[in-house]
Amino acid sequence: MKQAIQKRTLDMTEGSPLRIILLFTIPIILGNIFQQLYNIGDAKVVSFFLDEHAFAAVGMTAVVSNMLIGLINGFTQGFGIQVAHAFGAKDPARIRRNVAGSAVLTVLLTLGLSVLSFCVIERVLVLLHTPDALLDPALRYVRVILIGIPFSALYNLSANLLRSLGNSKTPLYCLLTSIFLNILLDILFVGVIRMGIAGAAYATVLSQAVCGGACFCYGLIRYQEYLPQAEDWRIDRSEYQELFLMGLSMGLMGCIVNIGTIILQSGINGLGAEIVAAHTAGRRLLEIMMSLIYTFGFTMTTYTSQNIGAGRLGRVRKGVTTANGIVTVISAINIVFAFLFARSIVSWIASTDIALIKDNATMYCLVGVCFFPVLGPLFVLRCTLQGLGRKVFPLVSSGLEFCIKVFSVCVLVPRLGYLGIALTEPLSWTLMTLILTVGYLITIRRMNF
Repeated sequence: MKQAIQKRTLDMTEGSPLRIILLFTIPIILGNIFQQLYNIGDAKVVSFFLDEHAFAAVGMTAVVSNMLIGLINGFTQGFGIQVAHAFGAKDPARIRRNVAGSAVLTVLLTLGLSVLSFCVIERVLVLLHTPDALLDPALRYVRVILIGIPFSALYNLSANLLRSLGNSKTPLYCLLTSIFLNILLDILFVGVIRMGIAGAAYATVLSQAVCGGACFCYGLIRYQEYLPQAEDWRIDRSEYQELFLMGLSMGLMGCIVNIGTIILQSGINGLGAEIVAAHTAGRRLLEIMMSLIYTFGFTMTTYTSQNIGAGRLGRVRKGVTTANGIVTVISAINIVFAFLFARSIVSWIASTDIALIKDNATMYCLVGVCFFPVLGPLFVLRCTLQGLGRKVFPLVSSGLEFCIKVFSVCVLVPRLGYLGIALTEPLSWTLMTLILTVGYLITIRRMNF
Protein backbone atom coordinates (compact mmCIF):
# COMPACT_ATOMS: atom_id res chain seq x y z
CA MET A 1 0.00 0.00 0.00
CA LYS A 2 2.78 2.44 0.92
CA GLN A 3 4.55 1.89 -2.42
CA ALA A 4 1.30 2.39 -4.34
CA ILE A 5 0.71 5.70 -2.56
CA GLN A 6 4.23 6.89 -3.33
CA LYS A 7 3.72 6.20 -7.06
CA ARG A 8 0.70 8.48 -7.09
CA THR A 9 2.30 11.27 -5.07
CA LEU A 10 5.48 13.35 -5.26
CA ASP A 11 7.39 13.95 -2.03
CA MET A 12 9.01 17.33 -2.62
CA THR A 13 11.00 17.22 0.62
CA GLU A 14 13.71 14.98 -0.89
CA GLY A 15 15.93 15.10 -3.99
CA SER A 16 17.20 17.82 -6.31
CA PRO A 17 15.06 21.01 -6.17
CA LEU A 18 15.64 21.61 -9.90
CA ARG A 19 14.48 18.14 -10.88
CA ILE A 20 11.47 18.18 -8.55
CA ILE A 21 10.34 21.66 -9.56
CA LEU A 22 10.54 20.81 -13.26
CA LEU A 23 8.95 17.39 -12.80
CA PHE A 24 5.98 18.92 -10.97
CA THR A 25 5.65 22.03 -13.13
CA ILE A 26 5.80 20.55 -16.63
CA PRO A 27 2.31 18.95 -16.42
CA ILE A 28 0.90 22.23 -15.06
CA ILE A 29 2.58 24.19 -17.87
CA LEU A 30 1.17 21.80 -20.47
CA GLY A 31 -2.28 22.11 -18.91
CA ASN A 32 -2.13 25.89 -18.94
CA ILE A 33 -0.81 26.01 -22.50
CA PHE A 34 -3.62 23.78 -23.71
CA GLN A 35 -6.12 25.83 -21.69
CA GLN A 36 -4.88 29.04 -23.27
CA LEU A 37 -4.85 27.41 -26.71
CA TYR A 38 -8.44 26.42 -26.07
CA ASN A 39 -9.27 30.02 -25.11
CA ILE A 40 -7.71 31.14 -28.38
CA GLY A 41 -9.58 28.43 -30.28
CA ASP A 42 -12.84 29.35 -28.56
CA ALA A 43 -12.34 33.00 -29.49
CA LYS A 44 -11.43 31.95 -33.04
CA VAL A 45 -14.63 29.93 -33.43
CA VAL A 46 -16.72 32.87 -32.19
CA SER A 47 -14.93 35.43 -34.39
CA PHE A 48 -15.06 33.13 -37.46
CA PHE A 49 -18.70 32.03 -37.26
CA LEU A 50 -20.15 35.18 -35.69
CA ASP A 51 -18.67 38.72 -35.70
CA GLU A 52 -16.37 41.19 -33.91
CA HIS A 53 -19.10 42.13 -31.43
CA ALA A 54 -19.55 38.53 -30.28
CA PHE A 55 -15.77 38.13 -30.08
CA ALA A 56 -15.45 41.28 -27.97
CA ALA A 57 -18.38 40.23 -25.73
CA VAL A 58 -16.69 36.91 -24.89
CA GLY A 59 -13.44 38.64 -23.99
CA MET A 60 -15.11 41.40 -22.00
CA THR A 61 -17.21 39.09 -19.80
CA ALA A 62 -14.18 36.92 -19.06
CA VAL A 63 -12.98 39.42 -16.45
CA VAL A 64 -16.25 38.98 -14.51
CA SER A 65 -16.40 35.19 -14.67
CA ASN A 66 -12.65 34.98 -13.99
CA MET A 67 -13.11 36.97 -10.79
CA LEU A 68 -15.66 34.49 -9.45
CA ILE A 69 -13.75 31.41 -10.59
CA GLY A 70 -10.50 32.97 -9.36
CA LEU A 71 -12.01 33.54 -5.92
CA ILE A 72 -13.03 29.89 -5.66
CA ASN A 73 -9.68 28.74 -7.03
CA GLY A 74 -7.89 30.97 -4.51
CA PHE A 75 -9.83 29.44 -1.63
CA THR A 76 -9.15 25.88 -2.82
CA GLN A 77 -5.45 26.70 -3.28
CA GLY A 78 -5.42 27.85 0.33
CA PHE A 79 -7.06 24.59 1.39
CA GLY A 80 -4.40 22.74 -0.62
CA ILE A 81 -1.64 24.50 1.31
CA GLN A 82 -2.98 23.05 4.56
CA VAL A 83 -3.19 19.58 3.01
CA ALA A 84 0.38 19.91 1.72
CA HIS A 85 1.59 20.88 5.20
CA ALA A 86 -0.03 17.72 6.57
CA PHE A 87 1.41 15.62 3.74
CA GLY A 88 4.91 16.96 4.40
CA ALA A 89 4.47 16.13 8.08
CA LYS A 90 3.35 12.56 7.14
CA ASP A 91 0.04 12.98 9.03
CA PRO A 92 -2.74 11.13 7.09
CA ALA A 93 -5.38 11.74 9.78
CA ARG A 94 -4.85 15.50 9.48
CA ILE A 95 -5.00 15.21 5.69
CA ARG A 96 -8.42 13.54 5.90
CA ARG A 97 -9.78 16.20 8.25
CA ASN A 98 -8.50 18.98 5.99
CA VAL A 99 -10.04 17.34 2.92
CA ALA A 100 -13.40 17.16 4.69
CA GLY A 101 -13.22 20.79 5.77
CA SER A 102 -12.17 21.87 2.28
CA ALA A 103 -15.18 20.13 0.74
CA VAL A 104 -17.65 21.70 3.18
CA LEU A 105 -16.27 25.22 2.79
CA THR A 106 -16.10 24.94 -1.03
CA VAL A 107 -19.76 23.90 -1.28
CA LEU A 108 -20.91 26.81 0.90
CA LEU A 109 -18.78 29.32 -0.99
CA THR A 110 -19.87 28.09 -4.42
CA LEU A 111 -23.58 28.15 -3.63
CA GLY A 112 -23.38 31.69 -2.31
CA LEU A 113 -21.37 33.04 -5.23
CA SER A 114 -23.50 31.31 -7.88
CA VAL A 115 -26.79 32.75 -6.63
CA LEU A 116 -25.41 36.23 -5.97
CA SER A 117 -23.59 36.57 -9.29
CA PHE A 118 -26.57 35.44 -11.36
CA CYS A 119 -28.77 38.04 -9.70
CA VAL A 120 -26.46 41.03 -10.21
CA ILE A 121 -24.59 40.29 -13.46
CA GLU A 122 -26.66 42.59 -15.69
CA ARG A 123 -26.22 45.52 -13.33
CA VAL A 124 -22.48 44.83 -13.15
CA LEU A 125 -22.12 44.93 -16.95
CA VAL A 126 -24.02 48.21 -17.10
CA LEU A 127 -21.79 49.70 -14.38
CA LEU A 128 -18.76 48.65 -16.45
CA HIS A 129 -19.95 50.94 -19.27
CA THR A 130 -20.46 48.02 -21.62
CA PRO A 131 -21.11 49.36 -25.14
CA ASP A 132 -24.77 48.98 -26.16
CA ALA A 133 -23.82 46.77 -29.09
CA LEU A 134 -22.13 44.31 -26.72
CA LEU A 135 -24.55 44.21 -23.78
CA ASP A 136 -27.07 41.69 -25.16
CA PRO A 137 -24.54 39.13 -26.47
CA ALA A 138 -22.48 39.54 -23.30
CA LEU A 139 -25.48 38.72 -21.11
CA ARG A 140 -26.46 35.71 -23.22
CA TYR A 141 -22.94 34.35 -22.88
CA VAL A 142 -22.08 35.08 -19.27
CA ARG A 143 -25.38 33.88 -17.76
CA VAL A 144 -24.72 30.41 -19.10
CA ILE A 145 -21.11 30.54 -17.86
CA LEU A 146 -22.33 31.40 -14.36
CA ILE A 147 -24.48 28.27 -14.32
CA GLY A 148 -21.29 26.26 -14.70
CA ILE A 149 -19.48 27.73 -11.68
CA PRO A 150 -20.17 24.64 -9.48
CA PHE A 151 -18.46 22.44 -12.08
CA SER A 152 -15.46 24.74 -12.17
CA ALA A 153 -15.35 24.67 -8.36
CA LEU A 154 -15.41 20.87 -8.38
CA TYR A 155 -12.41 20.76 -10.70
CA ASN A 156 -10.45 23.44 -8.83
CA LEU A 157 -10.96 21.73 -5.48
CA SER A 158 -10.08 18.28 -6.80
CA ALA A 159 -7.07 19.55 -8.79
CA ASN A 160 -5.63 21.62 -5.95
CA LEU A 161 -5.99 18.77 -3.45
CA LEU A 162 -4.28 16.37 -5.86
CA ARG A 163 -1.45 18.85 -6.46
CA SER A 164 -0.99 19.30 -2.71
CA LEU A 165 -0.19 15.57 -2.61
CA GLY A 166 2.36 16.02 -5.41
CA ASN A 167 0.11 14.79 -8.25
CA SER A 168 0.11 17.38 -11.03
CA LYS A 169 -0.44 14.89 -13.89
CA THR A 170 -4.03 13.82 -13.23
CA PRO A 171 -5.44 17.39 -13.33
CA LEU A 172 -3.62 17.76 -16.68
CA TYR A 173 -5.20 14.62 -18.16
CA CYS A 174 -8.67 15.69 -17.05
CA LEU A 175 -8.12 19.19 -18.41
CA LEU A 176 -6.94 17.88 -21.80
CA THR A 177 -10.06 15.73 -22.11
CA SER A 178 -12.19 18.77 -21.31
CA ILE A 179 -10.37 20.99 -23.82
CA PHE A 180 -10.78 18.62 -26.75
CA LEU A 181 -14.44 18.09 -25.87
CA ASN A 182 -14.93 21.85 -25.61
CA ILE A 183 -13.49 22.48 -29.06
CA LEU A 184 -15.73 19.83 -30.62
CA LEU A 185 -18.80 21.20 -28.85
CA ASP A 186 -17.86 24.76 -29.88
CA ILE A 187 -17.81 23.79 -33.53
CA LEU A 188 -21.01 21.79 -33.14
CA PHE A 189 -23.04 24.37 -31.18
CA VAL A 190 -21.76 27.54 -32.89
CA GLY A 191 -20.80 26.39 -36.37
CA VAL A 192 -23.28 23.58 -37.09
CA ILE A 193 -26.37 24.02 -34.91
CA ARG A 194 -26.00 27.83 -35.03
CA MET A 195 -26.80 28.47 -31.37
CA GLY A 196 -24.89 31.76 -31.51
CA ILE A 197 -22.76 33.08 -28.68
CA ALA A 198 -24.74 31.06 -26.11
CA GLY A 199 -23.55 27.90 -27.86
CA ALA A 200 -19.95 28.70 -26.97
CA ALA A 201 -20.99 29.13 -23.34
CA TYR A 202 -22.89 25.81 -23.25
CA ALA A 203 -19.83 24.08 -24.73
CA THR A 204 -17.69 25.49 -21.94
CA VAL A 205 -20.07 24.47 -19.17
CA LEU A 206 -20.52 20.91 -20.43
CA SER A 207 -16.77 20.41 -20.80
CA GLN A 208 -16.21 21.81 -17.29
CA ALA A 209 -18.70 19.29 -15.93
CA VAL A 210 -16.78 16.42 -17.54
CA CYS A 211 -13.44 17.81 -16.34
CA GLY A 212 -14.56 18.34 -12.74
CA GLY A 213 -16.35 15.01 -12.55
CA ALA A 214 -13.36 13.07 -13.93
CA CYS A 215 -10.88 14.69 -11.54
CA PHE A 216 -13.18 14.16 -8.55
CA CYS A 217 -13.85 10.50 -9.38
CA TYR A 218 -10.14 9.80 -9.81
CA GLY A 219 -9.47 11.16 -6.34
CA LEU A 220 -12.25 9.03 -4.86
CA ILE A 221 -10.91 5.85 -6.45
CA ARG A 222 -7.13 6.25 -6.19
CA TYR A 223 -6.71 8.09 -2.86
CA GLN A 224 -9.06 6.19 -0.59
CA GLU A 225 -6.49 6.32 2.20
CA TYR A 226 -7.02 10.09 2.34
CA LEU A 227 -10.82 10.09 2.01
CA PRO A 228 -12.57 11.46 5.13
CA GLN A 229 -14.18 8.93 7.44
CA ALA A 230 -17.27 9.63 9.54
CA GLU A 231 -15.27 11.10 12.43
CA ASP A 232 -13.32 13.38 10.04
CA TRP A 233 -16.48 15.33 9.16
CA ARG A 234 -16.87 16.55 12.71
CA ILE A 235 -16.13 20.25 12.80
CA ASP A 236 -12.90 21.10 14.57
CA ARG A 237 -13.13 24.83 15.12
CA SER A 238 -9.38 25.47 15.09
CA GLU A 239 -8.73 23.46 11.93
CA TYR A 240 -11.73 24.94 10.09
CA GLN A 241 -10.60 28.40 11.14
CA GLU A 242 -7.10 27.79 9.83
CA LEU A 243 -8.48 26.38 6.57
CA PHE A 244 -10.83 29.32 6.14
CA LEU A 245 -8.20 31.94 6.93
CA MET A 246 -5.68 30.43 4.51
CA GLY A 247 -8.36 30.09 1.84
CA LEU A 248 -9.61 33.61 2.52
CA SER A 249 -6.09 35.00 2.19
CA MET A 250 -5.58 33.31 -1.18
CA GLY A 251 -9.10 34.08 -2.35
CA LEU A 252 -8.99 37.74 -1.32
CA MET A 253 -5.67 38.16 -3.05
CA GLY A 254 -7.11 36.91 -6.33
CA CYS A 255 -10.38 38.76 -5.77
CA ILE A 256 -8.67 42.10 -5.17
CA VAL A 257 -6.64 41.65 -8.34
CA ASN A 258 -9.70 40.66 -10.37
CA ILE A 259 -11.83 43.53 -9.06
CA GLY A 260 -9.05 45.82 -10.21
CA THR A 261 -9.13 44.07 -13.59
CA ILE A 262 -12.89 44.61 -13.82
CA ILE A 263 -12.40 48.30 -13.09
CA LEU A 264 -9.68 48.36 -15.73
CA GLN A 265 -12.09 46.68 -18.15
CA SER A 266 -14.50 49.57 -17.67
CA GLY A 267 -11.75 51.88 -18.91
CA ILE A 268 -11.19 49.61 -21.92
CA ASN A 269 -14.92 49.47 -22.68
CA GLY A 270 -15.02 53.26 -22.78
CA LEU A 271 -12.51 53.24 -25.66
CA GLY A 272 -14.96 51.53 -28.04
CA ALA A 273 -15.79 48.09 -29.41
CA GLU A 274 -12.72 47.87 -31.67
CA ILE A 275 -10.36 48.50 -28.75
CA VAL A 276 -12.25 45.87 -26.71
CA ALA A 277 -11.66 43.42 -29.58
CA ALA A 278 -7.97 44.41 -29.75
CA HIS A 279 -7.56 43.87 -26.02
CA THR A 280 -9.32 40.49 -26.22
CA ALA A 281 -6.93 39.30 -28.95
CA GLY A 282 -3.81 40.73 -27.30
CA ARG A 283 -4.76 39.36 -23.90
CA ARG A 284 -5.31 35.87 -25.30
CA LEU A 285 -1.74 35.77 -26.64
CA LEU A 286 -0.17 37.43 -23.59
CA GLU A 287 -1.87 34.95 -21.26
CA ILE A 288 -0.48 31.92 -23.04
CA MET A 289 3.02 33.38 -22.69
CA MET A 290 2.36 34.26 -19.04
CA SER A 291 1.25 30.69 -18.35
CA LEU A 292 4.81 29.51 -18.99
CA ILE A 293 6.01 31.40 -15.91
CA TYR A 294 3.12 31.74 -13.45
CA THR A 295 2.83 27.95 -13.23
CA PHE A 296 6.13 27.95 -11.33
CA GLY A 297 4.31 29.95 -8.68
CA PHE A 298 1.79 27.11 -8.26
CA THR A 299 4.69 24.70 -7.90
CA MET A 300 6.37 26.85 -5.25
CA THR A 301 3.19 26.86 -3.17
CA THR A 302 3.20 23.06 -2.95
CA TYR A 303 7.00 22.77 -2.75
CA THR A 304 7.20 25.28 0.10
CA SER A 305 4.19 23.87 1.96
CA GLN A 306 5.48 20.30 1.94
CA ASN A 307 8.96 21.35 3.06
CA ILE A 308 7.58 23.55 5.84
CA GLY A 309 5.45 20.63 7.01
CA ALA A 310 8.60 18.47 7.05
CA GLY A 311 10.64 21.17 8.81
CA ARG A 312 13.11 21.46 5.91
CA LEU A 313 13.46 25.24 5.70
CA GLY A 314 16.79 25.28 3.86
CA ARG A 315 15.23 23.56 0.84
CA VAL A 316 12.75 26.42 0.49
CA ARG A 317 15.53 28.93 -0.12
CA LYS A 318 17.21 26.64 -2.66
CA GLY A 319 13.86 26.19 -4.40
CA VAL A 320 13.29 29.94 -4.70
CA THR A 321 16.71 30.47 -6.27
CA THR A 322 16.14 27.61 -8.71
CA ALA A 323 12.65 28.74 -9.72
CA ASN A 324 13.75 32.35 -10.27
CA GLY A 325 16.52 31.15 -12.57
CA ILE A 326 14.09 29.07 -14.62
CA VAL A 327 11.49 31.84 -15.08
CA THR A 328 14.20 34.32 -16.11
CA VAL A 329 15.28 32.06 -18.97
CA ILE A 330 11.65 31.47 -20.05
CA SER A 331 10.97 35.23 -19.96
CA ALA A 332 13.84 35.90 -22.37
CA ILE A 333 12.47 33.29 -24.80
CA ASN A 334 9.00 34.86 -24.58
CA ILE A 335 10.35 38.30 -25.45
CA VAL A 336 12.04 37.04 -28.62
CA PHE A 337 8.92 35.09 -29.62
CA ALA A 338 6.59 38.07 -29.14
CA PHE A 339 8.66 40.47 -31.25
CA LEU A 340 8.81 37.93 -34.06
CA PHE A 341 5.25 36.60 -34.16
CA ALA A 342 2.83 38.68 -32.03
CA ARG A 343 1.28 40.72 -34.86
CA SER A 344 0.54 37.70 -37.05
CA ILE A 345 -0.96 35.72 -34.18
CA VAL A 346 -3.29 38.43 -32.84
CA SER A 347 -4.52 39.10 -36.38
CA TRP A 348 -5.38 35.41 -36.74
CA ILE A 349 -7.08 35.24 -33.35
CA ALA A 350 -9.35 38.20 -34.06
CA SER A 351 -10.02 37.10 -37.67
CA THR A 352 -9.62 40.69 -38.84
CA ASP A 353 -7.58 42.95 -41.10
CA ILE A 354 -8.63 46.11 -39.28
CA ALA A 355 -5.38 47.98 -38.59
CA LEU A 356 -6.65 49.60 -35.39
CA ILE A 357 -7.30 46.19 -33.82
CA LYS A 358 -4.03 44.62 -34.97
CA ASP A 359 -1.86 47.60 -34.01
CA ASN A 360 -3.24 47.95 -30.50
CA ALA A 361 -3.30 44.21 -29.78
CA THR A 362 0.35 43.93 -30.86
CA MET A 363 1.39 46.96 -28.82
CA TYR A 364 -0.30 45.54 -25.72
CA CYS A 365 1.57 42.23 -26.07
CA LEU A 366 4.98 43.79 -26.67
CA VAL A 367 4.74 46.21 -23.75
CA GLY A 368 3.66 43.44 -21.40
CA VAL A 369 6.21 40.82 -22.42
CA CYS A 370 9.12 43.23 -21.94
CA PHE A 371 8.33 43.20 -18.20
CA PHE A 372 8.23 39.39 -17.86
CA PRO A 373 11.66 39.36 -16.13
CA VAL A 374 9.90 41.22 -13.29
CA LEU A 375 6.72 39.14 -13.46
CA GLY A 376 8.44 35.76 -13.03
CA PRO A 377 9.97 36.51 -9.60
CA LEU A 378 6.65 38.05 -8.58
CA PHE A 379 4.85 34.71 -8.94
CA VAL A 380 7.68 32.74 -7.34
CA LEU A 381 8.01 35.01 -4.29
CA ARG A 382 4.28 35.52 -3.75
CA CYS A 383 3.49 31.81 -3.81
CA THR A 384 6.50 30.98 -1.66
CA LEU A 385 5.31 33.41 0.99
CA GLN A 386 1.85 31.85 0.84
CA GLY A 387 3.34 28.39 1.31
CA LEU A 388 5.24 29.74 4.32
CA GLY A 389 1.93 30.88 5.79
CA ARG A 390 2.79 34.57 5.40
CA LYS A 391 -0.42 36.26 4.32
CA VAL A 392 0.30 39.99 4.75
CA PHE A 393 2.85 40.74 2.03
CA PRO A 394 0.93 38.90 -0.75
CA LEU A 395 -2.25 40.73 0.26
CA VAL A 396 -0.47 44.09 0.37
CA SER A 397 0.99 43.48 -3.08
CA SER A 398 -2.45 42.60 -4.46
CA GLY A 399 -3.91 45.73 -2.87
CA LEU A 400 -1.20 47.77 -4.58
CA GLU A 401 -2.10 46.22 -7.93
CA PHE A 402 -5.74 47.17 -7.34
CA CYS A 403 -4.78 50.78 -6.59
CA ILE A 404 -2.64 51.04 -9.71
CA LYS A 405 -5.49 49.77 -11.89
CA VAL A 406 -7.84 52.35 -10.40
CA PHE A 407 -5.17 55.02 -10.96
CA SER A 408 -4.86 53.88 -14.56
CA VAL A 409 -8.58 54.23 -15.28
CA CYS A 410 -8.73 57.65 -13.61
CA VAL A 411 -5.43 59.12 -14.83
CA LEU A 412 -3.51 57.11 -17.42
CA VAL A 413 -6.33 56.10 -19.78
CA PRO A 414 -7.81 59.64 -20.14
CA ARG A 415 -4.33 60.92 -21.03
CA LEU A 416 -2.74 58.05 -22.93
CA GLY A 417 -5.69 56.04 -24.23
CA TYR A 418 -5.03 52.34 -24.74
CA LEU A 419 -1.30 52.83 -24.11
CA GLY A 420 -2.27 53.62 -20.52
CA ILE A 421 -3.96 50.21 -20.32
CA ALA A 422 -0.85 48.50 -21.71
CA LEU A 423 1.39 50.20 -19.11
CA THR A 424 -0.84 49.44 -16.13
CA GLU A 425 0.13 45.87 -15.34
CA PRO A 426 3.88 46.30 -16.00
CA LEU A 427 3.88 49.20 -13.54
CA SER A 428 2.07 47.12 -10.92
CA TRP A 429 4.32 44.08 -11.51
CA THR A 430 7.43 46.15 -10.84
CA LEU A 431 6.16 47.64 -7.60
CA MET A 432 4.68 44.35 -6.40
CA THR A 433 7.93 42.47 -6.96
CA LEU A 434 9.80 45.06 -4.88
CA ILE A 435 7.34 44.61 -2.00
CA LEU A 436 7.43 40.81 -2.21
CA THR A 437 11.25 40.79 -2.30
CA VAL A 438 11.33 42.80 0.92
CA GLY A 439 8.75 40.47 2.46
CA TYR A 440 10.70 37.37 1.48
CA LEU A 441 13.99 38.72 2.86
CA ILE A 442 12.32 39.66 6.15
CA THR A 443 10.69 36.24 6.39
CA ILE A 444 13.83 34.18 5.80
CA ARG A 445 15.68 36.29 8.37
CA ARG A 446 12.96 35.79 10.98
CA MET A 447 12.65 32.05 10.29
CA ASN A 448 16.46 31.60 10.23
CA PHE A 449 16.84 29.59 7.03
